[in-house]
Amino acid sequence: MPTSRRQFLASIAATSAVATLPTTKLLADKIKPQPTGNQLISCNSYTWLTFYGREKKQWMADPDASLKAFASSGFTAYEPGVSSLKDVQGLSPLLKKYALAMPSLYVNSLLHIREKADASIATALAIADAAKPLGTRIIVTNPDPIKWGSPENKSDDQLAEQLRNLDRLGAELQKRGMTLAYHTHAPEHRAAAREFHHMMVGSNPNHVKLCLDAHWVYRGSENSQIALFDVVKLYGPRIAEIHVRQSQNGIWSETFTPTGDIDYPRLLAAVRAAKANPQIVMEQCLETGSPNTLDAVAAHRQDLTVAKTVFGQ
Repeated sequence: MPTSRRQFLASIAATSAVATLPTTKLLADKIKPQPTGNQLISCNSYTWLTFYGREKKQWMADPDASLKAFASSGFTAYEPGVSSLKDVQGLSPLLKKYALAMPSLYVNSLLHIREKADASIATALAIADAAKPLGTRIIVTNPDPIKWGSPENKSDDQLAEQLRNLDRLGAELQKRGMTLAYHTHAPEHRAAAREFHHMMVGSNPNHVKLCLDAHWVYRGSENSQIALFDVVKLYGPRIAEIHVRQSQNGIWSETFTPTGDIDYPRLLAAVRAAKANPQIVMEQCLETGSPNTLDAVAAHRQDLTVAKTVFGQ
């Protein structure tokens, strides 16, 4: 990633503050069904960060101007990355001003170190409590890697600790009538995806759902659609949210297209067949080599138009 999501959230904070894999049938028997009905298509803040970065601007340096631009793209649902209670409080009047829904938000967590997990969980729950009155029902988290870009993997003991704390966070959110959606980037899919599968296999399916970031699963599995569709086969009923990003020949596209390195109509059909009805969140980001033909608003306007043809509204 040109700038990791964790670095993005850190900058916001600085400026503001089982032994076997279960089958789909077993999962379907165990877990509560996802809500049904059409949902607004959301857009994550990270994609705007990358577009603004390309223009030598900083997303949310002026929150009012940033969300005004977001609303002008046509999106009416926003998934921010937040680091603190103050971030949520600052968003509240702007969501109202620009008539934006916030059905989900993304918050980092550090769960594999016992001495730090309690504080991380407390922060996530405080954010959830502040966001719930604003209509947020899904809290997305990606437990902290040891170091972004490092080849080092977490130890088995660290994974066991992380699992206990992830499930604990999910249980607390469930008490609040909210959903925890576990998110991954590429590192969790190394080494036979041991970290990813341990979180999914070991957690209570009613406590921990999945935010399927389709392209990070694809890239983390060395550009494999087979691996991506196997994840849907294994955990499809638990998919509460999908992060949508397309690439062509391994490079992130400037705008979303239904087909490319990932066949999104096929992916959606597989998810629907698993009887999941996930929140769709567009996250068409930029990286080195991405085309440069549109500004942020124009690109996101086009993304939304195409996404509606694929995912509905």
